[in-house]
Amino acid sequence: MTGGELTLGAVLVRLEEREREIATQVEEAREQIAQLTAQLDELGRAAEEIRITRKTLLELPDPAPPSPPAPKLPEHPAYQQIMAVFAAADAPLRARQVCEAMDMEIAPNNINNTRLKLKRLTERGILTENEQGLFTLPRP
Repeated sequence: MTGGELTLGAVLVRLEEREREIATQVEEAREQIAQLTAQLDELGRAAEEIRITRKTLLELPDPAPPSPPAPKLPEHPAYQQIMAVFAAADAPLRARQVCEAMDMEIAPNNINNTRLKLKRLTERGILTENEQGLFTLPRP
């Protein structure tokens, strides 16, 4: 035999070594597959739990009905002045007191006009009239 030739025994030894290497690689690949399968199963369970939670939440009734829109204040500047007076007040006010707070002349016509505006604000739910002629902001 020359130096470049392999004997049958040497070839068989190399084949056995290669077979063991491949068997080791196969076992490592199977372990990786088992780990990835377990990870895939866990992710699938987590996704299913999220789907169930979403479905359950969507089936629940709304906790509170939508609140009605806030009443709209008339556009006339006098109403904004009146609301500023009530925002600063710490007690219910009469039309005369509102006129005084707005530095209006205390005349029957001015008091009556202010009373009409206060009644209009009461009709819209912006003010409340606790007693006849006694107005205040509604309590939450």
